[in-house]
Amino acid sequence: MKQIRYFIEGLLLTIFLGLCKMLGVEAASNLGGFIGRNIGPKLAASRKALRNLEQALPEKTDEEYQTIIKGMWEHLGRLMAEYPHLKKIASAQYTELVDKGVLDTLKSNNQGAIFFGGHLGNWEINASATFIQKGFEADITYRAPNNPYVDKLLMKCRQIGGKIEAYSKSREGGRNMLLALKNGHSIGILIDQKYNEGISAPFFNQQAMTNPVFVQMAQKFKLPLIPICNQRLHGAHSRLTLYPEIKVFDDNGEPLAVEDVIKTANLFLEERIKQAPEQWLWLHKRWG
Repeated sequence: MKQIRYFIEGLLLTIFLGLCKMLGVEAASNLGGFIGRNIGPKLAASRKALRNLEQALPEKTDEEYQTIIKGMWEHLGRLMAEYPHLKKIASAQYTELVDKGVLDTLKSNNQGAIFFGGHLGNWEINASATFIQKGFEADITYRAPNNPYVDKLLMKCRQIGGKIEAYSKSREGGRNMLLALKNGHSIGILIDQKYNEGISAPFFNQQAMTNPVFVQMAQKFKLPLIPICNQRLHGAHSRLTLYPEIKVFDDNGEPLAVEDVIKTANLFLEERIKQAPEQWLWLHKRWG
């Protein structure tokens, strides 16, 4: 029964993405936004988003919560409809890349890096934008959907013709990521999903379990740890900003406590989420 459901879901997504591909970037994004803002707030998942908002941003009013939730669904609808166009959206025509010379420095030093961010803006084009606009290759990690048909469809979109390697958050994916880092690759990791193990660190003034691998790998391979943030500007247009690296070693070259680095990383994400809360994925069960 599950396989039949997976097949039907995959078929429906194939039809939807095919329609979005025919519509073009702007029309597809607008269609997705329309569907998202009109259907999403009525779904049961919105109650989880509301609980998360009440925990993270208790100073907001009920009206503000509903505005954020509606904006979140519009944003997610746009993101889903933009999948067939990720390669085009990652270009300078749609994505402003603000890297403050970070990528040029890494390339000139023939150095890899670990980039970290959250599910903000159109997070799916982060790696493809650096590749298309700057020729800088970075692999990514991702959580594979339970539906293998959906996984295959989305992976085909995000890999932009096989130019980006993606590692699932699994034992095998972890091994492949380690091998890639040993071979000098750069990796992009989104650190804001719920993690059952790891390290408990403050996130919006509450303890949240965080996977420490992004810090541990930066220290193990002596790679710069670079914060990134994607922000949707309007329609299908975004801005991807790369920030100066955060310290993972002290002035004597000794590794900083992983928990302290995670606190810094979480604070970075908090500040960016507060700037555009409707663009964060409030559907995660991030706390407790």
